[in-house]
Amino acid sequence: MIKSIEVYLVTDNNGLEAVEFYKNVFDAEVVSCLTYGQAIPDTPAEAKNLVLNANLNINGIRMQISDNGPQFEYVQGTNMTACIQLDSAEAAKVLYDKLAADAQKIDLELQETPWSPAYGNLIDKFGMNWQINADIPGFVSENVKF
Repeated sequence: MIKSIEVYLVTDNNGLEAVEFYKNVFDAEVVSCLTYGQAIPDTPAEAKNLVLNANLNINGIRMQISDNGPQFEYVQGTNMTACIQLDSAEAAKVLYDKLAADAQKIDLELQETPWSPAYGNLIDKFGMNWQINADIPGFVSENVKF
């Protein structure tokens, strides 16, 4: 079942600054902020302080932020997406498969990540960028190795 559809911002490798900025702009609470260095043991030094995922609470509305990451080219205009939060990995797979039909691009196949048992992102057949995430409270992967 879909829990929510949220805004997800991708920054040009200045995510920590963006988290602080949007915290102040929206009078938000920073619920979590995980850097590449915290989540991925062998992260290169230049990427250790990049934001892998941050969650801000804006009066009960979640906004997420991450850095583009060193492995991807930053493209202005593709840096805000809809992130659909689902209550199970199974529901995430059903929705992902529907959106992936005739997709223009699969950026990340649905898979386990450090924060979710099922996460993926794609550009659907209409050119819309979607992130699909099974949002399971307390989930931390013990299996994902980067």
